[in-house]
Amino acid sequence: MSEPMRIRAQAQGDKTTVRVLVSHEMESGQRKDAAGNTVPAWFIQNISAVHNGKTVMSAQWGPAVSKNPYLQFSFKGGKAGEKLIVSWTDNKGDKRSDEAVIT
Repeated sequence: MSEPMRIRAQAQGDKTTVRVLVSHEMESGQRKDAAGNTVPAWFIQNISAVHNGKTVMSAQWGPAVSKNPYLQFSFKGGKAGEKLIVSWTDNKGDKRSDEAVIT
C-alpha cells in the first residue's frame, strides 16, 4: 500500500482551494532497469475528490504524469470543518482514499 496523500484544503470566501501531493511511482512502461529489462507500466488512471457526497473534481491520468504528482484545484461551496475525500485507482487495481478537513 502506498503512503497517505498529503492534502490541504483551505476555504477562502465561497471558494475552497485544494492542494494534494500523491505518493506513487508512476512508471511509464518505457524505462529500463539495471539489467536492461523494461519496467512495467504502473500509473494512476483515475483520481477524484468528493465533498458532501458530491464529486467536485475528477480526472483521468496516464503514464506521462510524473512520480509523486502534485494536484491543485478549486471548487465553490466548502466551509471550514467539512471533510473532503480524495481517491485514486491505478492500472494495477490498487486504490487509495484519504480525507482532509477544510480549514
